[in-house]
Amino acid sequence: MMTKRYSELRRLDSFEDRFEYLKMGGTVGHATFGFDRYINQKFYSSGQWKSVRNHVILRDNGCDLGISGYEIHGALLVHHINPMSVESIVEGSPWILDPDYLITTTHDTHNAIHYGDSSLLKVPYSPRAQGDTRLW
Repeated sequence: MMTKRYSELRRLDSFEDRFEYLKMGGTVGHATFGFDRYINQKFYSSGQWKSVRNHVILRDNGCDLGISGYEIHGALLVHHINPMSVESIVEGSPWILDPDYLITTTHDTHNAIHYGDSSLLKVPYSPRAQGDTRLW
């Protein structure tokens, strides 16, 4: 598996290019932790995770995939660019708390990344202009 990093992702200027870099093409309903879900839930409630999460949100200016113009005005997620496993949590792999492996997303973008479905992505807001007679 190719290891992806924020330091590479940030070289991509467009939202679309960043999505293409991140998309995983998984399948809906595929269990990632199954009966071991409590392990990742414990991880996500830890003080270490909350601190790193806040750092990543600030680094990305609260923008979807860290792109200006894609500000997140509701709930946001901090996504592991490379999938975590039970083993990576239990063994305390340092990369799971490394900001170079994390990016801020919306819930829809997060799902689009996992399932490779760009139809889930939101279109950025485009204000109406004088003479614009086309409906949305």
